[in-house]
Amino acid sequence: MSLNTASVKPTITLQESEKVDIRVGRILVVEDISKSDTLVRLTVDFGSFQRKIISGMKIERPNFAEVQGRQALFVVNIAPRIIMGEVSEGMLFDIGYSDGIVPVLAVPEKEVPNGVRAG
Repeated sequence: MSLNTASVKPTITLQESEKVDIRVGRILVVEDISKSDTLVRLTVDFGSFQRKIISGMKIERPNFAEVQGRQALFVVNIAPRIIMGEVSEGMLFDIGYSDGIVPVLAVPEKEVPNGVRAG
């Protein structure tokens, strides 16, 4: 399968990449944000803490609740931000959105403890 992907982003140093805290979390709850056509609220377990993370997966998946119970990769050290009146405390990693295909979750190869760091 061939795809015209986006160009590679500018080079960063290893020290810059180490600033990003990517962890495995289990999606405990997926809730519809009724005032939005695109957004859902994820409650994610990272082992020693939980976060609410807003994701635009509503239009990407006919059944967005299918990700409930799944592990995925998240950035946990992004500053909280308000999205349509909802606080998002991280960012879900998905694969494909930036290249114009229906996104899929970035997931570990097998089950690992929630909160384990990537990298």
